Amino acid sequence: MLKVGFTGTKQGMTVEQKKVFWETVMVNEISEFHHGDCVGADADAHEIMVTDHDIIIHPPKNPSKRAFCKKYREIREEKEYLDRNHDIVDETDMLIACPCGHSEVIRSGTWATIRYATKRGKLVFIIYPDGTISYRNRLTTDRQLTCPYFY
Repeated sequence: MLKVGFTGTKQGMTVEQKKVFWETVMVNEISEFHHGDCVGADADAHEIMVTDHDIIIHPPKNPSKRAFCKKYREIREEKEYLDRNHDIVDETDMLIACPCGHSEVIRSGTWATIRYATKRGKLVFIIYPDGTISYRNRLTTDRQLTCPYFY
């Protein structure tokens, strides 16, 4: 069973991202789902996962963008964004990311988390706004996927 981390845009997931995310997580055995409890994509993912999965929340110290999601198994201590994003990656086997665009952005928490997970050797699934998926690990550049399966 997999421990899965999540990162995504504060703008929220597109309809296509939600569909692909749901298809992807429902066909895999996930023991824990970790997210950062922010408005937007974190809250969207939480709503999809809440009925069937154990959720671990990693809240930010700054409450201004916090979603205050309910129904979770555990909540970690509040930390600065970068530290809590690293914890999400370090405590999980893989990362699912839903950025707001196709191009990597330097000053983006979502893309910084993707880069950190890649450096740590984690498998990273990136679901783009149009629903296309690519994956990364530290041995590959982005590779397009044709199906929503982890393995």
